[in-house]
Amino acid sequence: MSTPESGLKTLAIRLRPDVHAQLSFVAQLRGQTINDEGLLAITAHLAQAKTDPALMTKADRAREEIERDAAVRAAAIATMFGDTPPDAGDSARAPRSRRAPKSEEKGEDPPAVD
Repeated sequence: MSTPESGLKTLAIRLRPDVHAQLSFVAQLRGQTINDEGLLAITAHLAQAKTDPALMTKADRAREEIERDAAVRAAAIATMFGDTPPDAGDSARAPRSRRAPKSEEKGEDPPAVD
């Protein structure tokens, strides 16, 4: 949930009573709120995550995938709205002309439709 005025998001977490009591006590000793202590913990966690090599590798792969998907979508929009002509080798070729029915191939009149 976000508050439009501040642009902040609300995060609710469930804590065991003993963990809540410890967090509350630490916050009291530091003259902080439980929210302040939570923000400190999250900030530290994110700082550590930014230096995690495995996480960095996953982030690079995710970024590459996002960029590939964006390029495909941009090309689709460009082709759809005529920004660039489609390549002759595209898989989305113009439809083939319909083959004439056998009666028309023989020079006969097509059957009447009621």
